[in-house]
Amino acid sequence: MKIPNALKIILYALCSMLYANIAQAQQPTAKEIVDKANKKASGETSQGSMKMTIVRPGWSREVTMKSWSKTTQYYMIYITAPAKDKGQVFLKRQNEMWNYMPSIDRMIKIPPSMMSQSWMGSDFTNDDLVRMNSIVEDYDHTLVGSESVGGFDCYKIELIPKPEAAVVWGKINLWIAKNEFYEMKAEYFDEDGTLVSSMTSSDIRQMGDRSLPGKTVMVPADKPGNQTILEMIDVVFNKPIDDNFFSQQNMKNVK
Repeated sequence: MKIPNALKIILYALCSMLYANIAQAQQPTAKEIVDKANKKASGETSQGSMKMTIVRPGWSREVTMKSWSKTTQYYMIYITAPAKDKGQVFLKRQNEMWNYMPSIDRMIKIPPSMMSQSWMGSDFTNDDLVRMNSIVEDYDHTLVGSESVGGFDCYKIELIPKPEAAVVWGKINLWIAKNEFYEMKAEYFDEDGTLVSSMTSSDIRQMGDRSLPGKTVMVPADKPGNQTILEMIDVVFNKPIDDNFFSQQNMKNVK
């Protein structure tokens, strides 16, 4: 039986609408993309070691450390080198951050006003290292396009802080690989919309039970020649860690 042209047009339109709806249903939301990337990078728990290289015109220095994390609520960093910094410990426990300095046997509480300050003289802030604010819960997320970064087709997502959120940044742009959910690039802006720093990730390799970028470079926008390189040495995900590990008492005992 011959199908009239008008009916063909109607059927074609219906099929196109159906396929579009299916594609839209399969497309994750911007928040879901950020959440999935965040969980892939951190797991339920993580523990490992890292090397940070601070580069300045004319000099550079290295800092090595061990780190432990649990969900978004707990984070601990123990500095293993250089000798003058060895033994320093940084602790995030829920909404508080502490720094233990063994040279003076003193525990210092880091106030929210200092979360945007440089961490250990690097181009990372205190907030960058311990993610005091949740990029999933404290921001509204908008998918603004797609771009290629480091050879990966990426979602470009704009993060604007919620009105009630006490966050460091006025806006964040994230580029997240579409299939792998690697966080490949980030741009951080102040409250006036001025670019403060850019972060790029590379060196994809197997770490624990997943593949992730092993190298992250943070570059300040207004300081030519400055950058900080953070490299993962090893990491284990989802190994149980008791909440009590992340305590002020344990800051003096952790190694």
